[in-house]
Amino acid sequence: MANARYNAPEREKHWQKMWANANIFTASNLHKKPKCYVLEMFPYPSGRIHMGHVRNYTMGDVIARYKRAKGFNVLHPMGWDSFGMPAENAAMEHNTDPATWTYNNIKSMKTQLKSMGLALDWSREFATCDIDYYKHQQKLFIDLFSKGLAYRKSSKVNWDPVDNTVLANEQVIDSRGWRSGALVEQRELTQWFFKITQFSDDLLDGLKSLKNWPEKVCRMQANWIGKSHGLIIKWELIDSPQSVTELEVFSTRPETLFGASFLAIAPDHPLAITASANNQNLAKFCEKYRQLGTSIANLETIEKEGFDTGIKAKHPLEPNRELPVYVANFVLMHYGTGAIFGCPSADQRDLDFARKYDLSVVPIVAPRDAAPATFIISDKAYTQDGVMINSKFLNGLDTKLAFNEVAKKLSQRRINGTATSYRKTNFRLRDWGISRQRYWGCPIPIIYCDDCGAVPVPEEDLPVILPKDPSFDKPGNPLKLHPTWAQVNCPTCGKPARRETDTMDTFVDSSWYYMRFTAPHHDMPIDCEAAKYWLPVDQYIGGIEHAILHLLYSRFFSRAMGVTKNLPKDLKEPFSALLTQGMVVHECYFKRTTGNRRIWIEPKKYVSKVKAIIALQHSSKQASLLRLVIL
Repeated sequence: MANARYNAPEREKHWQKMWANANIFTASNLHKKPKCYVLEMFPYPSGRIHMGHVRNYTMGDVIARYKRAKGFNVLHPMGWDSFGMPAENAAMEHNTDPATWTYNNIKSMKTQLKSMGLALDWSREFATCDIDYYKHQQKLFIDLFSKGLAYRKSSKVNWDPVDNTVLANEQVIDSRGWRSGALVEQRELTQWFFKITQFSDDLLDGLKSLKNWPEKVCRMQANWIGKSHGLIIKWELIDSPQSVTELEVFSTRPETLFGASFLAIAPDHPLAITASANNQNLAKFCEKYRQLGTSIANLETIEKEGFDTGIKAKHPLEPNRELPVYVANFVLMHYGTGAIFGCPSADQRDLDFARKYDLSVVPIVAPRDAAPATFIISDKAYTQDGVMINSKFLNGLDTKLAFNEVAKKLSQRRINGTATSYRKTNFRLRDWGISRQRYWGCPIPIIYCDDCGAVPVPEEDLPVILPKDPSFDKPGNPLKLHPTWAQVNCPTCGKPARRETDTMDTFVDSSWYYMRFTAPHHDMPIDCEAAKYWLPVDQYIGGIEHAILHLLYSRFFSRAMGVTKNLPKDLKEPFSALLTQGMVVHECYFKRTTGNRRIWIEPKKYVSKVKAIIALQHSSKQASLLRLVIL
């Protein structure tokens, strides 16, 4: 009947069955048509899809269907980003094992996604917790290790005291863990790192070719990589303990030297450690901020705190002027030299510090149209380029010319017969710490032998499989606490040895999954011929919250895979076009359990509990109200 009502549920199921039986959406690696690879950031199997998923995958579906209608061979796959803390937390809370919880969730979400009728190639489906997937990831790790791109060292790390694991710098947001929200502490641990800094320049230069990426994302990555040109300047110290006579400072603005009113060093700087040996109050200050730590991302927002060490430094251009040396919480040991000179008039951070500790503020740079005699600094530093004032031989010069004049002047200065300054290029980017002290992740394929050291697991012995009987009864890493799993013989000498008990950061899993989708059943991690055909991804879709984490790591991986010859070297950029689709936000509530873990409560489902939590919030810090960003 022409006017019969359309029965959507019935007809949708009918056509979905027809599509599945005919393999309409199954892509071919041997097709001669032009290709189009459409990919959305794959989901974490939390148990059910939400409107964020619907929005994300509908966008990709529209593009995939359009390209297929235009005659393209379309690859539009789906998989699961399935390792990580939520599964491990769920195992502890519900007395189950992470694998059962994860695969049950995958089954449920797959049913929901299929009901949407998305044009997906389910023949390429995999989960990152599949043994076959993480077996290949272990192979890639060994390849990186053989090329010096994976290495182990003792380092200060960000420690999440709630999730009991290490976090990469990129996973610390406003001094808190990106997932738990707990205040991050600093600890000294021996960790595995990926040498992302080897590609700092290449990652930065490559942004210029990403014409179809949002400008904001490229800018965020450029700022995070943080290439800067400056001078290393040696300052002569006075009243310094244990005959420490010099302090090296890196500065990108040496032309502001005449406005310097203090020096500041990081709480874990060697000079701070030396100075605090006989100063209990200074030692307490240093210890406090060594534990809390500070990430580059939140330097502008933290309250500036300092401690006067009593040490003085001679001004390099005015030897008769002495500046106090502070330990300050906003100076990072892992950036530059761990020491700065503060010019309050030209840097807002330095100005805030100077006002707090009553230090001098001398205007050094003025706008070109300002009168030097009347230009003053109030509550805002002047951070732009301009004309030098109150700077002796630099007065009247443009700031860029003044930089070179200072560099030339300082190059002629000597302390004990050695040069006191030299040009240097620095990067904010640090190597990626991938060690996580958790069970539900990809085991790091390394064996430790007292005689042979760190030995990679032989390829024929891969995969290193997670034990099926972890215990979560005690705090700490379940792999380390397992009675037998770590016990193994050394593959080199045959003597008793032990496995690495840390697992890989789950961002490693998602840094190469787009490569695996091109040939998910191949016996090597990546099929180079398939990769040549399908890569780069023509349209990638996902949240801008991954601009620095996942997207930067994926760009590193594509370059590193070129070095290890797992991928053709010319496939440096993984994603040609990027769409950041925005986020769906939903008001939600949480409370903390005795284990200090968050339990999310939906307002409509648990109205009585929500009211109780709101009431509790007014009298206790045990509960919080916030907006949950659904990723």
